[in-house]
Amino acid sequence: MATIKTVLLVGGSGFLGGWVAGQLAKRGIRVRVPTRDRKHCKWLLPPVPSAEFVQADVSDPATLLSLMQGVDAVVNLVGILHDRDGSLPYGKGFSVAHVGVPQQLIVAMRQCGVRRAVHVSALCAAADAPSAYLRSKAAGEAVWLAARDDVDVTIFRPSVIFGANDAFLNMFAALLRVFPVLPLAGADARFQPVFVEDVAAVMVDALERDVTFGQVYELGGPRVYTLRELVAYTAALQGRRRLIIGLPRPLAQLQATLLSLLPDPPMTPDNLRSMRLDNVC
Repeated sequence: MATIKTVLLVGGSGFLGGWVAGQLAKRGIRVRVPTRDRKHCKWLLPPVPSAEFVQADVSDPATLLSLMQGVDAVVNLVGILHDRDGSLPYGKGFSVAHVGVPQQLIVAMRQCGVRRAVHVSALCAAADAPSAYLRSKAAGEAVWLAARDDVDVTIFRPSVIFGANDAFLNMFAALLRVFPVLPLAGADARFQPVFVEDVAAVMVDALERDVTFGQVYELGGPRVYTLRELVAYTAALQGRRRLIIGLPRPLAQLQATLLSLLPDPPMTPDNLRSMRLDNVC
């Protein structure tokens, strides 16, 4: 395949995006990052001075075509964890982010003659998964794979990603600073945490390897933990002694329902349904 010189990094202003942009820059690849608001990119770690941040709405077809000009590949990191729309098989928010964005990217790629794409999905994504989040992630994968005649896509399914400024462990760290006793829904759920820099590196390494075209890869770290163990480990790193109480399913469901009412919920019933499946490779 042709050498990749410029990448359009969609969803690049989030946690993983900064690391992917950094890995691309290390390889001398130019990075174009569309964002609704430039200030969202100020906290990116590691900082990437060479990245081009463009204030743009990728949901607008004309804007997306403009962003696609001169690009050799697309990396799609767009994803959301919560959707207040409880429609089946998944809500409008999940549909727009996880299915609509891939559809729009493929249309623009075809029009601009861009073939190469890397897409981030989620471990346990499946059409019959217990949560709307995982079902929508599977639908997004299906969109990419259905376009294989025109698009050379590689799909990655990471377990929970950790690192500086991650949303997962830092959320529990914040709770542990406040509460001496932490009631925990899904305490026995199993995860295989993977370091953000490793995820970014393997994604960028795959870009110029045609053996990865059309493939789906699961990404996990070297060890499996229960959620209880991860929270206890976070407390230990803080030097705090905390009592962690695993909740039975009815109370876990109640806790998730109440937390879902918050503006930025740490957990929802749909998240809890995702945790019925072991999030391991």
